[in-house]
Parts: sequence; C-alpha cells; structure tokens
Amino acid sequence: MKLAISRRQGDGGRTMVTKQIKELEATKAKIATLEKSIAKRLHRELASLHKTYGYKSLKDFVKALKASSGSSRTARRGKPSKGAAKAKRRKRAIITDDTRASVKKLVESGKTGSQIGKALGISLPSVQNIKKALGLVKPRA
Repeated sequence: MKLAISRRQGDGGRTMVTKQIKELEATKAKIATLEKSIAKRLHRELASLHKTYGYKSLKDFVKALKASSGSSRTARRGKPSKGAAKAKRRKRAIITDDTRASVKKLVESGKTGSQIGKALGISLPSVQNIKKALGLVKPRA
C-alpha cells in the first residue's frame, strides 16, 4: 500500500505533512518559552513569599513553618516525635474464673455484650470468647 501525499497549489510546493511538522515545532518552541517564563515567575514568587507573610528573611519563615508543623528533620514516619503526647495503652485485663462466672450471670440476666464488657472492664471480644467457651452462644443455622 502506497501513501499518497497531496500537494496544494497555494502552499509553495510544500506538502501538508511538512507544513504540519513546522507548525508542531513552532508550537513546541512556544511551549518551552512559556515553561521558562512560568518557572522564573514561580521562583520570584517563592523567593519573596516570606515578605508576604511579614518575615524578614526566608530562614525565619522556614523556621516558623517547621515550628507550626511540629515536625523535625530527624522525625521518622510512623513514629511520634519527642514532643508528641503518647497515648496510654490500656492495661491488659486478666480473665479469671470469677470474671467468667460474672459474665455467665450477666448474660443470663439479659445484659448485652458491650454492657457486660463495660461493667467488668473487659473488651467485647473477650466477652464473646467467654460466652463461646461457656456454650452461651447460639450456633449458626
């Protein structure tokens, strides 16, 4: 199969494809010029950003930003910084025979699992495990 390139009378003998390639190159050059212009403006705006917010120097502005974010350079991802308040972990509940007996009594009195957990200071999954061990859970149909 041969590719036919048509010529127009008024374009000085150049083919359509050549003309389009020239237009494309001119557009690319225009884009490159615009990108450079935008980069210069952005650099100027960022360089004077500290003045916009009332800081004397860029160093003071960066220092204020770091202080407001509460992070430091040495902080690692996933680990709280030294100044961050650590949440206290809940102490692990010890399940005794008395606890199991209390769970059985509260289940028989009609209390819900969450009510039992709050009353005895144990988690809902612990209540469910005790109920299952004591055979107080209805089997799935």
